[in-house]
Amino acid sequence: MRITTRLARFTWPAVGVVLLLVGLSPLAGHGREAQHLWQERAAGAAPIATVSAPNWIEIARAVKPAVVNVSVRGAAKAARGDGDELFREFGADRAPRRMLRGLGSGFVINADGYVLTNNHVVDGASEIKVKFADGRELAGKVIGRDPKTDLALLKVEAKGLPVIPLGDSARLEVGEPVMAIGNPFGLEQTVTTGIVSATGRTIGAGPYDDFVQTDASINPGNSGGPLVNVRGEVVGVNTAIASGTGGSVGIGFAIPAHLVKPIVTQLAESGHVVRGWLGVSIQPLTPDLAKTFGVGDTIGALVSSVADGSPAQRSGLKQGDVITRYDGRPLARWSDLPREVAETPVGREVPLEVLREGKRLTLSVKVAKLEEQGDKVASAEPAATRLGIAGRSLTPALAQELGVDTPRGVLVQQVEDGGRAQTAGITAGDVILEVDRKPVADVADLQQALKRHPAGTPLLVLVHREGQSLYLTVAA
Repeated sequence: MRITTRLARFTWPAVGVVLLLVGLSPLAGHGREAQHLWQERAAGAAPIATVSAPNWIEIARAVKPAVVNVSVRGAAKAARGDGDELFREFGADRAPRRMLRGLGSGFVINADGYVLTNNHVVDGASEIKVKFADGRELAGKVIGRDPKTDLALLKVEAKGLPVIPLGDSARLEVGEPVMAIGNPFGLEQTVTTGIVSATGRTIGAGPYDDFVQTDASINPGNSGGPLVNVRGEVVGVNTAIASGTGGSVGIGFAIPAHLVKPIVTQLAESGHVVRGWLGVSIQPLTPDLAKTFGVGDTIGALVSSVADGSPAQRSGLKQGDVITRYDGRPLARWSDLPREVAETPVGREVPLEVLREGKRLTLSVKVAKLEEQGDKVASAEPAATRLGIAGRSLTPALAQELGVDTPRGVLVQQVEDGGRAQTAGITAGDVILEVDRKPVADVADLQQALKRHPAGTPLLVLVHREGQSLYLTVAA
């Protein structure tokens, strides 16, 4: 009775407050719903269907027998990205020349004993052991390696092995559930789940970056293990993580299966990968650059340099062209071009669609084979410019030291903090080659070019940096 009484005591005042608030509402008595600044349901959108959770138990049961532990003995070499505190391969910070064991993971792709893993897992190994889920441990032999994509194909002497099929990673959707399997910190057959966080990630690992990002927990030791979709198909090979500590923070990267397939085919056939070559340096087309070049959007790859004697030069491709289509396919992202060219058979003629000074052109290029293979500054009186830099005229001797093809230009020696040049991305050591599409021979040329430039408009600058040419726009 005491509880009932207390509830009754508080009920009536509460009702009174509600009635009072309703009575004071500015919309009370107007016979219409309150209008909000926000939207509470998608206009005209059908309700999102509810899907059942994946049966991870059955998926794990099906694929785990094909996941292996790759144990290595030998002197470990510094991994690609060694010293980079953000992006690191698993095992990258093990001590160099240390005898290692339990370094990574892998999975069987063919019942006759072919195992896929990461190149950095087996790089420098003198002995490789492949341990299966049933406890068997077999000697592994490297059939082929590709450092550019960090893939390695191993072979063990066995038949009838369980395999995991390679799926179609090109159809992956952000938000799609995935499972990572491997041997983090030597803990064999560890399964974690998550979703696809992003696709097409570029993390600076190489020219063919196209990673699948996932929040499935992956750690050192997961290298080379599979990232599996809900159909039990491999959609990626776990390779790298973004971490300040070396452990998982929910940002992992996997090589997509659609990139893996052509690489594995070549590794199985010849032990190495042959890639196509155009002979151009490219960069993304930013909104500022697109405006400067008179291009309507930022789709395509901006050509920042063309190598002498290259297929690109012979085809008529020029510095400043924007490649929009390659072999009939549009370039949705500028980074698609290196992969497209690399996968083109050597000797094949392909059409290139380019934009040049607002005009659309079609060129034909014969793809060639890609051959696998601290700046010094002499003392001189610096010349200040209105860009916010201190620079000096390039000499033939200095050009040779810096690897610049022409002995003309301005070497940037200092950049003013917060100045126009620094904001545009110009750094000390850059060589300014052109301003507003016109060559710059020396400091005097640069100063004259700056005086001629129309006030209030962005300045287009071509610089040479670390063996490559790069367009930058300097704000007015």
